[in-house]
Amino acid sequence: MTTEPRPHPHGPDELCDAGSALYARALREGRVRHREADTAPCLIDFGLLHPDVEDMTWLRPTAPAVALPQLLRGIEDHIARHREREERLTAMFEPLMALDARQAAGGEPPEITVLDGFERINAAIDRAMADASEEVLTVQPGGVRSPEVLADALPREQELLARGCRMRTLYQHTTRHSLPALAHYEQLDGDVEVRTLNEVTERMVVLDHSVAFIPASKDRTVALEVRQPAIVDYLITTFERLWRLATPMFPHAAQLPAENGITTRQHAIAELLVEGLTDTEIAARLGMNVRTAREHIAKLAAILGSNSRAQLGYLIGQSGILDQNH
Repeated sequence: MTTEPRPHPHGPDELCDAGSALYARALREGRVRHREADTAPCLIDFGLLHPDVEDMTWLRPTAPAVALPQLLRGIEDHIARHREREERLTAMFEPLMALDARQAAGGEPPEITVLDGFERINAAIDRAMADASEEVLTVQPGGVRSPEVLADALPREQELLARGCRMRTLYQHTTRHSLPALAHYEQLDGDVEVRTLNEVTERMVVLDHSVAFIPASKDRTVALEVRQPAIVDYLITTFERLWRLATPMFPHAAQLPAENGITTRQHAIAELLVEGLTDTEIAARLGMNVRTAREHIAKLAAILGSNSRAQLGYLIGQSGILDQNH
């Protein structure tokens, strides 16, 4: 039967040189004398050496394939305990922080609130949507949304529209080919408009020109609820400028413009190619998968008569397509 390694004051990833050398020798020779481990007690603390049941003056090594998972499990348990403590502290302080914020602002909600975790973010957005009565502006980057996410949003959006709200959403051009997205908007009854661009900002939701939600971390697990009027106005101005540049997708779709056989999407790809981005980086910027990005690059190369990536960059510069306004 194996036992969990005892926690070491220096952490499970700090094995001293003497301990490492002694453990290696124990693996080679099969055992070492107990007294030799006195200078490297971490070996026993980590469970790398254990007494020989036949002769207690000797220590036998624990196989590395057994020892490593035990040590890793100990680290994972330690992290899990800290996360549980974080959650308990957050739950404990959340109502106190809300109380303090209301008192400091004369009963009004704070101008900027940090929302940690998808559950808190979604709950805050749901509350704001339930109170909205005028308009919701949304930016949705990343291309196609899953049918499950769209289905989950449908009743909330329909309830909002039923109250007379207007809803405008910006997607990337890849969404234009998403049948689930088109079906989703066709099911909604109300004042709904959708437009698309090659690139958009990070995800953003603005409600009634009074509250906005924006991500505060790259993985979107942390968000900001913004009620500061100047910041909200700035975000609305950004949305409106993107909206004027965007191509209608719903309820009346407009054809994406093309010039000299170069589509808007290929024009965007050409710009990113000249910037030196890889296929993967281009796909991420334009909200498409790498295969689709490579297909567009191949079409662009065929149009310009390029036989190599280096030549394609040169021909893009010579063609003048980057000087065209789209």
